[in-house]
Amino acid sequence: MPVRILLADDDNALRRVVQFKLRQKGYDVVAVPDGREAEKILQKENFDLLITDMKMPNMDGIELLERSRQMHPDLEVIMITAYAEIPQAVRAVKSGAADYLTKPFDDDQLFVAIDKALKLRRLEDENLQLKEQLKGRDHFKHIVGVSKPFKELMGLIEKVAPSDATILITGESGTGKEVVARMIHHHSRRRIGEFVAVNCAAIPRELIESELFGHVRGAFTGAVRDKKGKFEQADGGTIFLDEIGELETDLQAKLLRVLQERVIEPVGAENRLEVDVRVIAATNSNLEEAVKSNKFREDLYYRLNVIPVIVPSLRDRSEDIPLLVRGFLRRFSIDIPVSVDDELMAALRHHSWPGNIRELENLVERMVVLRGSDTLTIRDLPPDFLSGENRELKRVFPAVGDEILGLHDATRRLIVDALDRCGWNKSKAAELLDIPRHVLIYRMKKYDIQKESR
Repeated sequence: MPVRILLADDDNALRRVVQFKLRQKGYDVVAVPDGREAEKILQKENFDLLITDMKMPNMDGIELLERSRQMHPDLEVIMITAYAEIPQAVRAVKSGAADYLTKPFDDDQLFVAIDKALKLRRLEDENLQLKEQLKGRDHFKHIVGVSKPFKELMGLIEKVAPSDATILITGESGTGKEVVARMIHHHSRRRIGEFVAVNCAAIPRELIESELFGHVRGAFTGAVRDKKGKFEQADGGTIFLDEIGELETDLQAKLLRVLQERVIEPVGAENRLEVDVRVIAATNSNLEEAVKSNKFREDLYYRLNVIPVIVPSLRDRSEDIPLLVRGFLRRFSIDIPVSVDDELMAALRHHSWPGNIRELENLVERMVVLRGSDTLTIRDLPPDFLSGENRELKRVFPAVGDEILGLHDATRRLIVDALDRCGWNKSKAAELLDIPRHVLIYRMKKYDIQKESR
């Protein structure tokens, strides 16, 4: 697309000449005779560069500069000034103008000033993009995975992020639904805007309407001043409504109206406010069942569920556990590298993880803090992790939960059980235990495990 330039100058002859020369260079130029006309156009259209005369009727160049930067902070401005107005032009540059041209100026001076201003804009855009990339890389660096469910989720995020469609994220508690919402926001055109997260279950019922939509002074006892709601804070960005199923039915009706009309009504206000917000909702409850039992509005459910995104549980992506564990280890053991031995990693992979990634993260942090050495083993697991109540571990590690057996006997029984299941095929047994074959052979020698002398 050609560079768009807005030219404002009350000198008809100069304006026509400059417009002609700029168009010859391939620029898309809109020319107006004064600052007021320029302001009206800037309210409706976007430009890469504004060239304005210093002195014009209705609105001078300095005022136009100030107003244009309010509407378009990234718009570059070049001032055209007479020789006697140079001090004012210098002040304009200090106020944000990219450059100034003194009348009379030749073609070379004009094009050099334009090139300089456009290069400055490109550098600012690249700097902003780099900051956003680095910010996102740091925030999401622990989001890793190789499993099929993880790859499918990442592919879906990539598809839905560029649109403005409303999204409903579902998944068990601790799977990272807010992280998914932040990724969608970060990869959308709204990433420069605010991401505002609201936990609908954590806000008292009597305050949630004010939290979402704001209030005016005197709207209720304690409302001593106007307050912006979360929707207004997220204007131009994304609002994330977590635990949406906990909203009371009267609030559901008001949220539905916001989604339909894109307006909010602060508590106690007479006027409604337009908002440009993308809505991402999340829940760990079954909203379809809630609709059937009349606890959740059907029309709101369909408004929210335009694009459903299901976040898999950790037990459905056990292949990702080693990567997640290593990421958490790097985070929690900053000074000294900490590793996990194969037996512990196998135990972690076979755990059911009812608390999902949040549970794994908390466990790794606990083990790192309380570790006895820089290699974590099964001994570093908290007692309740290997208790008899842990049915999933008892299924895979049948002797581990038995208090009569010590660690040595429990590990030996585990290996023998795996070998029995696999007909004493060491490769298959190692695969079942999720350890390398050479580690299995080492453990067999360590615990004196032989088929003949079982």
